[in-house]
This record gives sequence, structure tokens and C-alpha cells, in this order.
Amino acid sequence: MARAYRKTYLSKAARNFGSMMRYAVNDCGLDGGRFLHMFISSGLAQQFEHGNPKIVAQMSGIDLAIEAITKATGNAPKAVPSITDNQTSEYWGGWALAHYQWYTGRKFSSILRFMPFSDILDMYYSLHEEDINKFYEMADDIYINSRPQTNLNHIRKTAGLSREKLAAEAGVPLRTIEMYEQRERDINKAQVLVAIKIARALGCDVEDLME
Repeated sequence: MARAYRKTYLSKAARNFGSMMRYAVNDCGLDGGRFLHMFISSGLAQQFEHGNPKIVAQMSGIDLAIEAITKATGNAPKAVPSITDNQTSEYWGGWALAHYQWYTGRKFSSILRFMPFSDILDMYYSLHEEDINKFYEMADDIYINSRPQTNLNHIRKTAGLSREKLAAEAGVPLRTIEMYEQRERDINKAQVLVAIKIARALGCDVEDLME
């Protein structure tokens, strides 16, 4: 799967995200989930998801937090950044969330629907000294258990299309649709042209179909 930005930027992006969460929660006194809603509504999350170099690597985490809070409330926070060890639970939660967003390509809003930030914080004591792949595995398990139906199945039903109708409109074999919906085949590994055809028929973005 193509990533929004190169892995060489991931370390910087994740550290900035962690610093952003630490400042917003520990210094500004905001609930992590509430702040992330500000981050998403400010438009910064979308730019982060698409790999805008300024947002991903050039701005500091504190600058990101200040901009998100200012855009959401109309007032810049006055809290002075504390000088503390990066490894607070809030820092780690942001760091892990940024890694997982890069790894999956999912929108932050989609991730937080099945795995709220408070749930990520609950993983801190068992996972913060583990390799990030352990977090990926646990988050993927949570995702699958929270969404027994695939994104394709959900979007197709929302659009009011039968599998047969979708297959006809997309010009894709019915069996292909069935296999993706039943996870007999991984849609994340679908041929680009096939994924584009299905997305166009459903009126959604290809990334919305990804698992």
C-alpha cells in the first residue's frame, strides 16, 4: 500500500504528534479525545494524513497543538510548554497513533471511531516498551472485532446497492466483490484499477475501502 509520506519522515512525524498530545493534555489541560476532535475539525489532520511536509515534519508538535486549539476556539492557548521526559502516556499515545495512521493509511477520524484515544492510553503500560508492531497487531484486532463487516460491505449497503448491481456498475466480477467483502481476499492488495472502479461506482475514495 502506498504511504502518504516516506518512512524517513515517520520518526519525526510521530515525535511531533506525541509532543502535540503531551502539550494539549498535560500543559493545556484538555481531554485527549476532545483535543483530537479539534485537530480533525481544524483541517490539520487531513493535511497530516496526506503528508503535507510542513504539517508532518516542519512544524513542531507544540506549534501544531497551538494552531489546532486556536482554529477550534478562536483563542491561542497560553500554557507554557513543560520541560519533561517525552515518555508520558499522552506522548506515547500520540506517537503510536501517528505510527498507526501512517501504517494503515486510514483517516484519524476513522481510527478514533473504533479506538478512542482513552483506549490507546490504556495500552501504554503493556505496550510502551514493546516494538510498534505489537501496537499495530492489537489495533488491527480491535478494528476487526469492532467492524465485523468490511468497509466495502458497509459503503455498498449505505449506497443501497446489491453486490450484483455494484459488480455491474464497476465492471468487476461479482465473485471479486464477494471475496473482498468476506475477507477471502485482502482489498488492501487489490489491483489499483479494480479498487478505482469499485470506488467510482460507490462514489467514495479508494482509501475509504481500505481495511
